[in-house]
Amino acid sequence: MTPSLEKIEREVLDLPETERAFLADRLLSSLDGEILGEVDAAWVAEAERRYAEYKDGKRTPIPASCVLSEADRFIE
Repeated sequence: MTPSLEKIEREVLDLPETERAFLADRLLSSLDGEILGEVDAAWVAEAERRYAEYKDGKRTPIPASCVLSEADRFIE
């Protein structure tokens, strides 16, 4: 492994779990040669925007239990 790759690995492993999962998904999707379509790119941009708002304290997190119960209301 090259020194620069080792440095990247150390930095990535220090990231919070959610950021590592996001990065892993992005890396894996890059391996299969697929190019994000316009819709996928828009969703990624929206997710990144919302995450930045959350990190800056501009967005209040919603507990998963609330989100899931709200989703259940729409399904029923």
